[in-house]
Amino acid sequence: MALPRPHRFDVYIAAGGLLGGLLLVGIGLSTRPADDPITLFDGTWPVLVPLTVLAGCELLRRTAPRTALLTGTAAICADIVTQGNLATILMFTDVVYAAVLYGPLASARRIQWISGLLTVAGTLVPFAMWRTAESLLIGVVVGVVAYGPAATGWIVRNHRDAAEAARLRAEQTALLAEIDRAQAVTAERARMARELHDMVANHLSAIAIHSTAALSIDEPATSTQALTVIRENSVAGLAEMRRLIGILRDAGGDTEPAAAPTLDGLAALVDGARANGLDVRLDTDHHGRVPAPVELAAYRIVQESLTNALKHACPGLVTVALGRRDGLLDVRVTSPYGHRDGPRAPGSGAGLAGMRERAALLGGTFQAGPQGALWAVQATFPVSEGESE
Repeated sequence: MALPRPHRFDVYIAAGGLLGGLLLVGIGLSTRPADDPITLFDGTWPVLVPLTVLAGCELLRRTAPRTALLTGTAAICADIVTQGNLATILMFTDVVYAAVLYGPLASARRIQWISGLLTVAGTLVPFAMWRTAESLLIGVVVGVVAYGPAATGWIVRNHRDAAEAARLRAEQTALLAEIDRAQAVTAERARMARELHDMVANHLSAIAIHSTAALSIDEPATSTQALTVIRENSVAGLAEMRRLIGILRDAGGDTEPAAAPTLDGLAALVDGARANGLDVRLDTDHHGRVPAPVELAAYRIVQESLTNALKHACPGLVTVALGRRDGLLDVRVTSPYGHRDGPRAPGSGAGLAGMRERAALLGGTFQAGPQGALWAVQATFPVSEGESE
């Protein structure tokens, strides 16, 4: 299998090391004299073999670091029995450094241990044999050539891995932040949709029903009454829309925020439903304070239930009942259920979904469906005793 193409920077290192070594050979500068006892091959040509091999190893320092290290080790051993070349030694130290930095983690750890043991052995064995202080320099040389580059590569590798881990953590944090932002936007859109539906649907439903009645019944009195109701609901619906737009724009300054609806406003809500033609009875028994989110949710559920009764219920009594039991606030709205004659307003089902979401967000329950001759909407909300005092 062909080896990968060497990195461009590695080509520069190999060429620089080879040219530097040839320059040292040309000027006759070597690491040992020709009469050194360890020099088995003197002369110029034996020095060039390990020099050329180490230059080739530099080409593989990043793409095949273990192969480069094994081959370079053999070349440096061959360089020992020649007069030696400083460029060969320097290239070997770089090969050791690259093997720790770019090689597998297990190999990097083994190189650390092996180079450390060689340094210790290169220090103790010569000193035990010759008992001279100069013999300790052999261990220093081994440490500089082998252990020093390995330790440096390990430190750089740790810093690189730490930087990569920090980058990954930053990417994950950014991804989580984007997910949270998307979820927040989705939740806010759902909340705005519920508010818009609950505030405006009641008025638009009344407008649709009375306009249909005005068009189908050719009586001046009926048309006048229907147009009066249409105008009232149009003005009220416009006011609600302006209030919502003001909240979304958050103008601040001179504009005071409108108060959220409370259960005290149910009487006015029922009066408005009666003005739209519904026969409504209000029965409340919720003594004590109720948390603001529960009040808003209960109010909106009653409002939407009356809107649905206006659009779909048969003629008859609509009952709105609120009560408290065992730390729960019960909201129940019933209306006649069955086939309805006369004008009807179309429905999309968004109202039931919005009521169910309101109850779920506050840890409550919601049910809606036919019960005999009635259509019943029932919701319960938890109310702690501390908040009910």
